[in-house]
Amino acid sequence: MFRRAKPDVLVVGAGPVGLFAALWLTRRGVKVEVIDEQWRGTTRSYALALHPRSLELLDELGVAGDVLARARRLGGIGLYEGGERYAHLAVAALPSKFPFLATIAQSTLEEILGDALARNGVKIQWNHRLGHLEPAPDAARVTIEALGKVPVGYAIARNESVVMRTRTLDVPFVLGADGHGSLVRQQSDLDFEAVSPAQYFAVFEADATGEVPDEVCVVLEPERASVMWPMPDGRVRWSFELPDPIEVGDGRDKDRLLLAVDAEHAPRLDDDRLTALLRARAPWFHGHIEGVAWRTVVRFERRLASAFGAGRAWLVGDAGHLTGPVGVHSMNVGLREAAELGDDVARVVAGRAPAAVLDDYNQARLREWRYLLGVTPRLHPGDRTDPWIAARWDRLVDCLPASGAHLEALLDQAASLSMLPPQRAARW
Repeated sequence: MFRRAKPDVLVVGAGPVGLFAALWLTRRGVKVEVIDEQWRGTTRSYALALHPRSLELLDELGVAGDVLARARRLGGIGLYEGGERYAHLAVAALPSKFPFLATIAQSTLEEILGDALARNGVKIQWNHRLGHLEPAPDAARVTIEALGKVPVGYAIARNESVVMRTRTLDVPFVLGADGHGSLVRQQSDLDFEAVSPAQYFAVFEADATGEVPDEVCVVLEPERASVMWPMPDGRVRWSFELPDPIEVGDGRDKDRLLLAVDAEHAPRLDDDRLTALLRARAPWFHGHIEGVAWRTVVRFERRLASAFGAGRAWLVGDAGHLTGPVGVHSMNVGLREAAELGDDVARVVAGRAPAAVLDDYNQARLREWRYLLGVTPRLHPGDRTDPWIAARWDRLVDCLPASGAHLEALLDQAASLSMLPPQRAARW
């Protein structure tokens, strides 16, 4: 057995949403413990894009300045097809203290949140996993397993994780931020059904010089989407939707949003392939690719949990939903979920509200995600909207990097584009 002070909330998962949730709760006087079965956080520089609302939430925690000092700001979204730039949507016009998008490496965001937790006396328990969860009316009984590594094999030695010791305790709440394979969700007997087919993307992060648009570039073709995110330090991240399903392996990318494709089955992703994709999808892109830092094919599933929890165990982020990459909804909405759930949990822990208030969280989450994933019907624009926009309306909801009132404001901008001719793509 190993002893620690008993927390009010056990946060399972130390990705961006889990770390944010822990910091949000800590700032509200809630004692938290954070566990993650990985041996450390993300070390590779996978890019994340933060919506304006996410920056507002980070500002409430006092870390927005640290984030923006290491991020790239983008004030607009360009909508493209072929060699044309059809529209520009102004993120700068949104009613926000932070009217822009920000791209940052996931490892950097996790470092900033982890450092803030450490300053508040919270240490992340790496190589610890949830072994068992048994919900009860007034608490959840959990077993936490501390993992160690032992060498196995002879001809080819490798390390294998084993359980070194366990701890069982009752905690008032468990918050599952443990990704698509969430043990919190599984042990709460919640389904996680696909709501539409998976999407496959070829993803490249590369150094780029020359004429790189200073906006998010969303390419909307009839049957596929692509997106280019400018990043800090002169990099870009290109993601190209692939038309055909690919056999995939069981690997899981550490950014918690991607299912990595087994290299044996992935299409060839050499520099010639990137050049061909750019010529076919984005002939307007005149940036010069200096070198590809990493490349992969990934499958983005589109799933929704049957519920976001009940009683003493609740879900945030990828544990409750998965969606495509273009609008970066899953992580950003996950931050809002962590803030909303954190406020409610803090009230319950302090005795200011009954646990039943969390039922409203479940209903609100299901309602928003059914809309974002296209499960519930969406209203379409009127006849005066540009036909190119109108024909792609449902896909705009998937692809615009915003949610809530900010998403509605961007959709209003798009709907107001009436019969405008396409612009030459050089005019960004």
